[in-house]
Amino acid sequence: MQDFFDFLVQQRDKLAEQTLTHIGLTFLSLCLALLVGLPLGILITYRPRLASVVLAVVGILQTIPSIALLGFLIPLLGIGIWPAITALFLYALLPIVRNTYVGIREVSPMLKEAALGMGMTTGQMLIRVELPLALPVIFAGIRTATVINVGVATLAAYVAAGGLGEFVFGGIALNNSNMILAGAIPAALLAIFFDFLLARLQQLQGVRLRRVALAFLLIAPILSAFYWVPLGSQAKLTAGFAHEFYGRADGYPGLVRAYGLQMTPKLIDQNLMYEAVFREQVDLISGYSTDGRIKAFQLRVLEDNKNAFPPYEAALVVRNAVLEQYPDVPKTLHLLEGRLSDSVMTELNYRADFLHESPEVVARRFLQQTGLLIPPVQTKRTEKIVIGTKIFTEQYILAEILRQLLENRTTLEVITKTGLGGTKICFDALASGDIDLYPEYTGTGLLVILQPPPALADSIKSDRKAVFQYVSREFQNRYNLTWLPPLGFNNTYALMMRRAQADQLGIQSISDLKRYLDR
Repeated sequence: MQDFFDFLVQQRDKLAEQTLTHIGLTFLSLCLALLVGLPLGILITYRPRLASVVLAVVGILQTIPSIALLGFLIPLLGIGIWPAITALFLYALLPIVRNTYVGIREVSPMLKEAALGMGMTTGQMLIRVELPLALPVIFAGIRTATVINVGVATLAAYVAAGGLGEFVFGGIALNNSNMILAGAIPAALLAIFFDFLLARLQQLQGVRLRRVALAFLLIAPILSAFYWVPLGSQAKLTAGFAHEFYGRADGYPGLVRAYGLQMTPKLIDQNLMYEAVFREQVDLISGYSTDGRIKAFQLRVLEDNKNAFPPYEAALVVRNAVLEQYPDVPKTLHLLEGRLSDSVMTELNYRADFLHESPEVVARRFLQQTGLLIPPVQTKRTEKIVIGTKIFTEQYILAEILRQLLENRTTLEVITKTGLGGTKICFDALASGDIDLYPEYTGTGLLVILQPPPALADSIKSDRKAVFQYVSREFQNRYNLTWLPPLGFNNTYALMMRRAQADQLGIQSISDLKRYLDR
């Protein structure tokens, strides 16, 4: 618990900033939902045939999983505030539209007749009779929409819109419980606070409730402005970094130590970074040196001239028990040793990421071209082996290569558990026996899992062979896990820019970037 409080103290400035951003996102989307939902709810009250259609549509929108909705909006709106606000706006519509409709419909017909008998027009009856009487029900819908939006707004970090979700996504990527709680607890407290406050206001009656409702409509736009409060001055270049890269010792913190680089990046899901720089929504991204989208989007990998990033040779980490129980497994896996060069892996990634070929097809073509597949023999598979992967394309391709090769040359049934998330999640699954092997990178094993003293890490991290020997020895001694020989490619972290922009600014290396930012 003390570690958690220490983390909150260390991150207090960022926590305050992201809390304001979270409130701004919630109320900006809520204001838009009120502008659309209240008139729409009133309209369908007087158009019964339209009511069923509108309520069905907003009800369907409410059932769409939030990640799926964001995934649908990204190609249309890109990343940043607009897909996040649009998603939150759509989720807030149902309770507002439905409660406005129900509240007005439940007003006593006798009161309506009396109002008409007194000579009121339909508009006068709506403003003086129906809306005041329906206000408690409408307010309940606003309360529900607010609480929903506070929760869903955590997903805004997925599309680089900020908010407390940055802590949640970063914590998941790094398996950092303190970071996850630093985002989840404030988000939950905000939801409880707003629900409690609006519940108390909802209990007011008559004129008091009408005054409070008017005040709420005036205050909500002010709270919406919180989204822009933390933005501050505009940087020369806008950076978009993956959550894991920003927090890992071998990522952004390593750049700070080696180059003195100081940036305030947008945190983006690693699968959206390339799209963001291609669409010119950011200027600089963290990435992976063998990613196929470097070629597809004409990006420049900035030279790491101070060796901030260690070598990341890809290799398979396997439980010792698996090697002992199934001797055909290491024999088969050794066939891949040295087969996957940087250029080969980049091409495979390109085919999956840009040409949209499935990892299964990409893997099969590679195995056929290298002659590693033999004529299949019908056999009964009684034993199983489980392969895990992290959550990016290269790992999916490697999993398919391993699956197809093992099933082709052994009698084992291979089960793949893809998309396990960050490094620590995969490693813990391997150490606990939930998976039997997974592809890992030597630099990650060194700095993220083993975490040797900085002096030791700095002394070996520029030597590929020394890094592999160290992680291989330490994994064996500490965890009874074996690193098989490297597959042949080095997928190191990298900073990337659009090639045309890098040429225009004269930036070839990370040192050039530092000099440009310091001008």
